[in-house]
Amino acid sequence: MTPRNTGGEPVSRDVRAHIPVLLSDVLEQLQPAADETYIDGTFGAGGYTRAILEAAPCRVIAIERDPSAFANGAGLVAEMAGRLILVPTTFSDMEQAAADAGHPAVDGVVLDIGVSSMQLDDPQRGFSFMRDGPLDMRMSQSGPSAADIVNTADEEDIANILYELGDERRSRAIARTIVKARGDAPITTTKALADIVERVLGRARGDEKHPATRTFQALRIYVNDELGELERALAAAERILKPGGRLLVVSFHSTEDRIVKRFLQERSGKTEGGSRHAPAPIAPSEAPSFRIVNTRGITPNKMETDANPRARSARLRVGIRTEAPAWDAKD
Repeated sequence: MTPRNTGGEPVSRDVRAHIPVLLSDVLEQLQPAADETYIDGTFGAGGYTRAILEAAPCRVIAIERDPSAFANGAGLVAEMAGRLILVPTTFSDMEQAAADAGHPAVDGVVLDIGVSSMQLDDPQRGFSFMRDGPLDMRMSQSGPSAADIVNTADEEDIANILYELGDERRSRAIARTIVKARGDAPITTTKALADIVERVLGRARGDEKHPATRTFQALRIYVNDELGELERALAAAERILKPGGRLLVVSFHSTEDRIVKRFLQERSGKTEGGSRHAPAPIAPSEAPSFRIVNTRGITPNKMETDANPRARSARLRVGIRTEAPAWDAKD
């Protein structure tokens, strides 16, 4: 995992300099052991991968969709002398990646959801409004960019993206202004989009949170299909984890955390509390495939949030695989 921040000066790309969010908790919950195999679904700068490999003489299959981060991992691959396999794909494809690596069943899966500091700190990637750059936001550096969306999508579609993925209450006003602005000239830079949003929302003096934060978040999630990727990855992890294997997910956004929480609740046979319309929980149709370790999730302590303010929103959820078969995929 790559450390998280909100902008500012670039962080070092030296893997040894990175301290991933909730690292000690991840290691405590994963319990790396000799000869076991783990998947790090979001390699980034290699922080989790290095820590796991240094904790025990084990193996890691690390997945990375970003070509830049993948290239930067070559040194760690060489250093670990055969114990690290780095695969250029998305973590929803972990089942195929593990099979190709000769380990179709694994002992643990770690997922860190969101954007990395390396991506935020590079203006050419277009993830952040802190520095002007091309309006891109593509983690895989392929497919439609954020600029393609804001310049071609219907006003209603843009509004829905901002509202559903960014919790932006004034999504319609922003979408309307975007469509009007692109009629004069294409919106191609992060600054241009951030300025449009700021004109709509305004900015109170002393407000540290930029008004474009939710808009940029929503576009990034949409461009990279992050929620769909997460749902597919959870199902893939269920299929490849051995009985007793551990699934660990660190999320930074409430929507992502709800997806993980709902998945683990469902797969553990738990349901949300009843209501007057449905007073009794409905029994699961299949045997529980996970046991939940931490019902409320694990959050960073004050020392960690003081050192890294963005860690405040992080939450780690953990599930242990049972011997029951994986549930059938839903349409």
